[in-house]
Amino acid sequence: MALATLQKPLCRRLALVGVGLIGGSLTLALKQAGAVGEVIGWDRDAVNLQLAVELGVVDRAAVSLATAVADADLVVLALPVQALAPVAAELLPHLAPGTVLTDTGSVKESVVTAIEPLALRFGCHFVGGHPISGTERSGAVAAFASLYQGKRCILTPTSATDGAAVALVTALWQAAGSAVVQMDVRKHDRILAAISHLPHMIAYALVNAVSAYDQYPENILEYTAGGFRDFTRIASSDPVMWRDIALENRAAVLEMIAQFERFLAELKGDIERADGAALQAFFRQSKISRDAIVQSAVRGE
Repeated sequence: MALATLQKPLCRRLALVGVGLIGGSLTLALKQAGAVGEVIGWDRDAVNLQLAVELGVVDRAAVSLATAVADADLVVLALPVQALAPVAAELLPHLAPGTVLTDTGSVKESVVTAIEPLALRFGCHFVGGHPISGTERSGAVAAFASLYQGKRCILTPTSATDGAAVALVTALWQAAGSAVVQMDVRKHDRILAAISHLPHMIAYALVNAVSAYDQYPENILEYTAGGFRDFTRIASSDPVMWRDIALENRAAVLEMIAQFERFLAELKGDIERADGAALQAFFRQSKISRDAIVQSAVRGE
């Protein structure tokens, strides 16, 4: 589905800090929709940044954070979550008062708590954001304009967040194809721990468990088929990003790991007792829940 083209850009100059799949897909979508005038990119990886220019993900590459954000109307931080607050602190002194700052991080409470007061101190406006979309790939080469089409983006404004800034960030994500919803930071972090963070932890643990299986001399991963590859696809995601998410949202992640362990213990007990009826009921309930998720997605809910 093609993105609608706007008659007038929503943002004259956007600075993208962190040029990878998430931020790069946003700028490609905004450029395609005519929602942004110019995109300036900055990234710690100079090779990746140059590739972003060549691929049209950004229009110009900046050699420093200060030059990247100079004269920007909007700054998008698309970085691992533990880098967000330090980088925001470094660039805020270089922003003009009234500049809007937003992020794409998968953890919101710690990020918003750290950045919003600092932004206000410099007369700027921070809007916490999290697009609910992605792939296991990373870097500018992974970016594509349709990533957010039909997907949700969660914004987490607080009572201190400027309404006009929220409206701008909302309009930009809508221009990229997203359905924007607002949510409290704590609710966001607990929901994401359940639907995103826990599945990643399980995928990483499963790959490590199977890789360490040493009953046979050959590498048993050579025998994996579609099911294992599909289930563990997300274990190919960026380790730095997921290290940061696990640490920054650790209370909610640990809560969900404990929840998972309870169900795994129930399953283990059913198998140990050779309780076929209990196993079938366990699997049936899971199938009902999974099928409902698929049907909801088909209906576009």
